[in-house]
Amino acid sequence: MNKPKNNPIAVALDKSRKAFWGVGLFSCAINILMLTGPLFMLQIYDRVLVSGSVPTLVALSVLVGSLYLFQGFFEFLRSKILMRIGYHLDVETMRITNKTWLLSEVNLNSKMQKPVQDLTIVRKFIGGKGLPALFDIPWVPFYLGIVFLLHIWLGWLVTAGLVIVLTLTLINEFTTKKHIASATQAEMEEANFSESSSRGSETIISMGMIGSITDQWQKMRFKSMATGQTATNRTSRITSFVKAFRLALQSGILAVGAYLTIFQEITAGTMIAASILGGRALGPVDMAIANWPNFVKARQSLARLKECLSGAGDLDDLIELPPPKGNLVLDEVTKMAAPAMPGADRHPIIQQISFQLDPGDGLGVIGPSGSGKSSLARLIVGLWEAERGEVRLDCANYKQWDRERLGRYIGYLPQSVELFPGSIKDNIARFDPDVSDEEVIEAAKLTSIHELITGFPNGYSTQLGSRYTVLTAGQAQRVALARAVLRMPTLVVLDEPNSNLDAEGDTALTNTIQALRENASTVVVMAHRPSAISAVNKLLVLKGGMLVEFGEKSEVLEKITQAPDPAQNVRQLT
Repeated sequence: MNKPKNNPIAVALDKSRKAFWGVGLFSCAINILMLTGPLFMLQIYDRVLVSGSVPTLVALSVLVGSLYLFQGFFEFLRSKILMRIGYHLDVETMRITNKTWLLSEVNLNSKMQKPVQDLTIVRKFIGGKGLPALFDIPWVPFYLGIVFLLHIWLGWLVTAGLVIVLTLTLINEFTTKKHIASATQAEMEEANFSESSSRGSETIISMGMIGSITDQWQKMRFKSMATGQTATNRTSRITSFVKAFRLALQSGILAVGAYLTIFQEITAGTMIAASILGGRALGPVDMAIANWPNFVKARQSLARLKECLSGAGDLDDLIELPPPKGNLVLDEVTKMAAPAMPGADRHPIIQQISFQLDPGDGLGVIGPSGSGKSSLARLIVGLWEAERGEVRLDCANYKQWDRERLGRYIGYLPQSVELFPGSIKDNIARFDPDVSDEEVIEAAKLTSIHELITGFPNGYSTQLGSRYTVLTAGQAQRVALARAVLRMPTLVVLDEPNSNLDAEGDTALTNTIQALRENASTVVVMAHRPSAISAVNKLLVLKGGMLVEFGEKSEVLEKITQAPDPAQNVRQLT
């Protein structure tokens, strides 16, 4: 009972239960109306041709035509309902699916595929031709029973054919399941590589990597095509055989029916009707086999979606905590690296880090490359979850906060700056329509880029994105800094914020950090250059993922400079 509550995909499907019942009722009507053809043939051969009555022929033709119209209308309604169910499922879960995926992308241990693609696969299958066949399959015994009523020999003949087809269906399931899963995985890997190559096109072109990158992409594409082709070929062979077998079975029914007719055990009309009914009994199975790859993909995608969204509904049960003031506590925090390969040992990249910051504190984190500065930054803002220990903001760990609401009180500038397609204003405003122009300008002025932005022909409306090269690396970093300090967040974490800045940018950064601290914001700066820590009051030294020193900046600097070559020592730590 808890599963539908905590799993949005299960909730959405549960809401569509009545619609599925409607599809089942229309399938009932459609399959009953499928008897129109056989019964019409039976009446033509056994009544019209025997009596030679034209009025009977006309009356039957009008009746049959009307029934076919109803059948077509019901099939249209069934198809429309299924498309609506797929659309409803997508609309109900698209937001939580994308949010869950974004949250999982920073998890070192995440094996999640792109769930939005899985959602698209499920939606297309529900609205496609494969699902109606599954609704028709339960009616196979119904047609089989009618054939038995016509004659037991014909019933056993169709039953034997049905057993053969079902056996082939099971063979198809066991022989294609793994190949379809492998093909889906290979297609996603190839798509991710292609997307990554597109983002890095400047590097690829300038360094003469076009041929080698294309070769690598081609290998991945060949792999996905070959794996998918293997599954398709096996399904196609079985599908082709089933179609040929169904035609042969119908001819066999005619042959047996003709034999029975000769000995006057059944009529000619019964023979024709049995042939049509036998073909109809195998039709849904035939259609199911033809759509088997899509069915397997949809089933696997739905399973991944359920796993992806498992417990996502628990977020609705979170209590709304008061806005944080900026009391940050790390208690024996340890983070393990992702395994190099499945089953491999994992080593810690952050080990037993403990410290506390109060509102208005500025902490500089220094250490050599690979010491864990960026990893610590991700832990502090809650991107990563520690294996041991806790990160608490105002005494609450990040599991107790709604991430979207908490994000309004956090500013984060990662080491690798990413600006999104849209205007400069949109990027600074975090694409939040509730952010006013005044707040955007205030953030820009705080980071001293207002004049820079207004110097562009389109000002704050200047468009950014992968196809635009308006901003230099330093300018992009300063825009990202303005985004991080929008509305003076309670907690601001800056990972090497001056890596691309000039002297003017360094000065602006120092002033920004000072202004944040005066506003009682807690600021953490991962420093590579000493100028980044000029406005902080505390210092933390990392080495090999372990805390070496922590305390007031003057005291820590005094300790780390007491060495034979203090200048070299400081350079190594920063």
